[in-house]
Amino acid sequence: MICTLPGFDAYCYTGGKVFNPAQPTIVFIHGAQNDHSVWALQSRYFAHHGFNVLAVDLPGHGRSKGAALHSVEEMAAWLLAVLDGVGVERAVLAGHSMGSLIALEAAFQAPGRVSHLALLGTTYPMKVSDALLDTAKHNEQAAIDMVNIFSHSSMAQKPSCPGPGFYTMGGARRLMQRMSVINPDQLFHTDFYACNAYANGQTAAQTVRCPTLFIFGSKDMMTPPRSTKLLTGAIAHGKIINVDAGHQLMAEQPDAVLDALFGFATTPA
Repeated sequence: MICTLPGFDAYCYTGGKVFNPAQPTIVFIHGAQNDHSVWALQSRYFAHHGFNVLAVDLPGHGRSKGAALHSVEEMAAWLLAVLDGVGVERAVLAGHSMGSLIALEAAFQAPGRVSHLALLGTTYPMKVSDALLDTAKHNEQAAIDMVNIFSHSSMAQKPSCPGPGFYTMGGARRLMQRMSVINPDQLFHTDFYACNAYANGQTAAQTVRCPTLFIFGSKDMMTPPRSTKLLTGAIAHGKIINVDAGHQLMAEQPDAVLDALFGFATTPA
């Protein structure tokens, strides 16, 4: 679905279903150098089980128009504008990695519009090493290869992968390469810089009052569970679920992530 708003067109994957105002809405927000497709194994289930789905492509990513935004605050404001354009007053927000910071900031900017907050592969501060920032700026393909290795727990396929021959690492690498082709203007560096520069996370977390779910990959090297204590401490009422996966937990353990998300989203706020 294309949402036409003043100044930009935003693409939202809906799981093949028409928007139904009588149903609750869940918004899926991808991470750096990704698009809506990282949520394919979860978003379609939600769309066919009583939810409106808006799996967004952020500006500069996938099918959404406009240049990539340079701060988490701008991305959160963009997300809220998309909800305005679609006519969604209140929604479940589910964000992965950079998308988790966007979801957190959106909940800070407009707390009454977030019924539930799900943060996957998250941490705060979400610092990016100088070496990776420099590589993303000057050799994006090398940065893609580095992050792809760091983001998966192993090269072997997990029992819960969707089917024989599904190459999790290869699929993630090709998606990132496609984002480079769509937007050759140092997209990875722009995304990483936004994560690294975001400074409102603790303040935002301390204001969260809605039901909150953390889903962590127990083998995550990008946002390791040991780094999450500041965030989980600030949202003390948040529920924590660990799955046997790396940073790309939606692909490595799709069923476990889906079960956690669906059970959470269907619990009354």
